[in-house]
Amino acid sequence: MNPGGAYLGADLFLVDVEVQDGADLLLTTQSATKVYRTPGSFAEQRMTVRLGEGARLELMPDQLIAYRQASYRQRTSVTLRPSSSLVMAEVVTPGWSPDGAAFRYQEVRLRNDIHIEAADGDPQLLALDNLLIRPPLHDVTGLGFMEGYSHLGSLVVVDARVDQALADQLHGLTAGRESLTGISLTRTVAGTTGLVLRSLSHSTDELNLLLRSCTDLLRGLWYGQAPLNLRKH
Repeated sequence: MNPGGAYLGADLFLVDVEVQDGADLLLTTQSATKVYRTPGSFAEQRMTVRLGEGARLELMPDQLIAYRQASYRQRTSVTLRPSSSLVMAEVVTPGWSPDGAAFRYQEVRLRNDIHIEAADGDPQLLALDNLLIRPPLHDVTGLGFMEGYSHLGSLVVVDARVDQALADQLHGLTAGRESLTGISLTRTVAGTTGLVLRSLSHSTDELNLLLRSCTDLLRGLWYGQAPLNLRKH
């Protein structure tokens, strides 16, 4: 739960999550994370995640909404074992502006550091996923800035079962949707590979449906579980 209605300037939120050996955790937020004006200094969230042997985490927060004159930084540091499984979803959307213009926030920085802790106990870097959205000073949202789209969705999957065939299967789910999507694979460390999906759209709902279709496929394919229903609305 967010302890306040929104993040404000100079706010710092620390989140520490540990999923112990053999445990499964589905972690979500109560509602959207809102970032209001941040005069003087940015708002920041730092999350540390540790997954034990055979542990599984699905991190499925509601969308991040950055309002006019907002500056926000988010850093998530994850350490997994080779037998762990991680799925993280994120949607970033611009908040309402009184003049109706898009991209009135100042910047959004999202950074994911993902390490694999092998048998020798020395964590090795699997992926450094660094995203910076810094809107132009003027209303320029065409080629060169998010290709004219206003919303961004991201999905990060780390599991020993990730491979090119899975990436192709997930990419097939993006066909025919009102979004622009790409998928990349990370290096492989201790038999574990990561996958990063990025999608651009004009709609939060469109991105939520896309990311949910991908996570539902993984739930059914790997665990025989039904599609996720968080029952928030």
